[in-house]
Amino acid sequence: MGLKEDELEKGVGQDLYVPSTDAPVPGKKIDVGRDDGRGDGDGLLAKLHRFAARARIETRGIERVPEDERTDPSPASAGTMWFSANLVVTALALGALGPQVFQLGFVDSVLTIFFVTILGILPVSFFSTFGPRFGLRQMVLSRYWFGYNAVKIIAVFNIIACIGWSAVNVIVGAQLFNAVNHRVPGYAGIIIIAAATFLVTVFGYKVVHLYERWSWMPSLAIFMIVLGEFAHAGGFRNVPMGSGSVEAASVLSFAASVFGFATGWTSYAADYTVYQPAGQNRWKIFIWTFSGLALPLWFTEMLGAAIMTAAQSTPSYQDGYSHSGIGGLLAAVLFPPLGRFGQFCLVILALSIIANNCPNIYSVSLSLQVLARQSQMVPRFVWTFIATLVYCAIAIPGYSHFETVLENFLLLIAYWLASYEAISLTEHFVFKKGFVGYDLQIYDQPSRLPPGFAASLAFCFGVFGAVMGLAQPWYVGPVGKRIGLPALGGDVGFELAFGFAVVAYLPLRWLEFRSFRR
Repeated sequence: MGLKEDELEKGVGQDLYVPSTDAPVPGKKIDVGRDDGRGDGDGLLAKLHRFAARARIETRGIERVPEDERTDPSPASAGTMWFSANLVVTALALGALGPQVFQLGFVDSVLTIFFVTILGILPVSFFSTFGPRFGLRQMVLSRYWFGYNAVKIIAVFNIIACIGWSAVNVIVGAQLFNAVNHRVPGYAGIIIIAAATFLVTVFGYKVVHLYERWSWMPSLAIFMIVLGEFAHAGGFRNVPMGSGSVEAASVLSFAASVFGFATGWTSYAADYTVYQPAGQNRWKIFIWTFSGLALPLWFTEMLGAAIMTAAQSTPSYQDGYSHSGIGGLLAAVLFPPLGRFGQFCLVILALSIIANNCPNIYSVSLSLQVLARQSQMVPRFVWTFIATLVYCAIAIPGYSHFETVLENFLLLIAYWLASYEAISLTEHFVFKKGFVGYDLQIYDQPSRLPPGFAASLAFCFGVFGAVMGLAQPWYVGPVGKRIGLPALGGDVGFELAFGFAVVAYLPLRWLEFRSFRR
């Protein structure tokens, strides 16, 4: 049954059946998303829901947002959301990898950043248009492609990525604090950034959007100061573009990092547009999201590539990067000409990590609710708090020991997104024939959703393709070895993962539908 326009206009919400005595009204259907503080139960969950309602914390979790609760009418909020989340020092560090790690020149680094970023953000922009249309979070929407149970595997990958990248990001922020004042220990910087992120995300969708609407302004101002001081220093010397198979391998490997960072938001995309009206123009959402992602990623990554290119002929830049990573590099640019004001600029950039981590920590709570009906009954803000504790517990010991290991692990699991996108897009365009193929009433009914066997098997084929095409310091796949130098290879893991998943999913899904008729 297809999605009817009158169903969209009515915005009928789905109730959640809670048999536990901890429910506000035991054994009855409740809408745990309503912020009215109702509930006469004495259990812990009932008390937590009532507390959240009194504190004006968003209590709606993964239940569908009905039309009468869509209070975010501006498509521009999708743009500012992603603009702030990506105008951060982490993206600048990514751009620096082109010249530093992959030995690319400035021009080939910039061209790779420009075109590969476009490829990476197209799925994010597209899936953002699903939020207003359906009022469902991204992981719940994924049930229409992976089935009710198989999507839990996807949710687990998403949870690992959210918590892992949050840990890496706060380590980077803490290192910036330490670069400004060596007396600030790593754990202190981690706790400062994590606590501030929690205060934003605990209140939910509205406060996250409110923070992201304005937080880009100081970050942009500081990045412009960095650009100005860097240009004024006059240390930039272009490195010529290479050629041949070695150059191709370097471009492909750098492209994998750029693509993984850009497309990493795909599994959250619809989470930040579900409160938009159902009739919102999809092209406006797409364009705002695309612009909000592309502009900061292009700017910060290209700036990072330019500064790192200059580092090859500027000893102070190279020394700063060697001793303190991206924080030391920025300190070498800002501290000599600006002194204490340069230190202030570095503190602002450290705090920009909050904007980058907000989507991670808000969305991880929703992915946790997808895992089981019991986890769905736990209020969203409780999962936000638990996730914050977990990534702090990872980041504090990891500050001095295994940041690189953690980052390599996260780059590895990022390849799952290629399979996820391949299966989701194929199901949407080929089998569901676009938006008309969705029935809003079955999003929480396992017996009416796809069984998920085809998606699970195709996902495994995608993982196999990624392994074949990997080219990382710790492993080079058999296909990756054939590009460039065998010891280094060229990374085509994302491309093979996407291709293998599509080729496998088409016949498997056809057979599955023939067998189960759903």
